[in-house]
Amino acid sequence: MTTNWNSILTTKRSFSTVSKFASGKISGKEFSSSFANTPSSGTVNTLLKSHGVEKARVLAQKALSRR
Repeated sequence: MTTNWNSILTTKRSFSTVSKFASGKISGKEFSSSFANTPSSGTVNTLLKSHGVEKARVLAQKALSRR
């Protein structure tokens, strides 16, 4: 399964949240809860469940580096 990062990184707020998560400033639970009740909440939860927090951080760093 691939993660649609375009749907996650739609706003400045979500971009900032992903940056904080990728750098380790917030936990996986905080990352997930910051996207609660948004259209991309399912994508974020699936990312964390399928890859785990550490791998999700690596993927977030990779996605941000390609922006």
